[in-house]
Amino acid sequence: MLKPAIAAIAAALFLLAFASIRYGLTAWWDKGALKRRLTSRQAKKAGFVFAGRRLVANALFDHVLDLMLALGWKMKPSSFFGCSASMGVAGVVCGTFVFHSFRSSAVLALLFGGLPYLMLRMSLVNRQMATRLDFLPAVELFYQSYLVTGSRHIRIALQKTVEERRLPGEVQAAFEQLYRNLSVNGDDEGSLRRFALSFGNAWADYFGNILKVALEEGNNVADNLKELIADMRKAQLANLVERHKLLEIRMANFAPILFLGLFLAVNFRLNPEGSYEYYVRDAGGRNMLLNAALLLFGSLLMGIYLSRRKL
Repeated sequence: MLKPAIAAIAAALFLLAFASIRYGLTAWWDKGALKRRLTSRQAKKAGFVFAGRRLVANALFDHVLDLMLALGWKMKPSSFFGCSASMGVAGVVCGTFVFHSFRSSAVLALLFGGLPYLMLRMSLVNRQMATRLDFLPAVELFYQSYLVTGSRHIRIALQKTVEERRLPGEVQAAFEQLYRNLSVNGDDEGSLRRFALSFGNAWADYFGNILKVALEEGNNVADNLKELIADMRKAQLANLVERHKLLEIRMANFAPILFLGLFLAVNFRLNPEGSYEYYVRDAGGRNMLLNAALLLFGSLLMGIYLSRRKL
């Protein structure tokens, strides 16, 4: 009779922790956003970069916000961190009740708490891979629209590029988001940074810098765009080779998960009772599976890092 009572208490504590973390992070984020809006204008007049003096927590919030906006997610950073924190608490509860050790609780808190960020990063890498080969036609279409508009109006050229709807789905969504942000948001630098992040390659960074110069100084950047397109065409074959390398990296990342699942399936198939006794009831077997999960989590992080380097 004690186990259902303990489970009910643990569930109640988990819900209480989730609500507290969620509302606390929301209040913190709203207060920080208000403070940034009030002090950003004064910081620009003072002639120094305000972002350099932000707290590490605010920088982390901005980093996650850029990732979510690049993907088009509607979730607020406070909700994202609240989800991560609540999953971390769930990891502590699972580690306490299943493994009965501080190390296991800490490892599960790390795995569960880092899972939302891992999914966010993996979603961004998937989008970057899907749009890698479609970025050159998109820049060529924008270049044509830019010439038609008289090589002076970046926003009008973006509008014409978006309205023609000749781009693939993910690329079309990225250009539409850039056009909306440049027309409404007012933060041109942040909009261009998130646009480049949605593609995740050096060409997108160069393209964003060209647009930034054109928006800030009003220069004619037709020659810069023409040179960028020429360089991208020369590097197109190398991009195909790098794409195959990215596929190899992704296959290598998920191969250990498949082998672990196959290994456990074979063991449970051949000896169900012995496998259950060792992997589930025995503390050593549970710790072995926990260590395997930690290594798999680390391999996924390494795969994301290598994918970013290749992109």
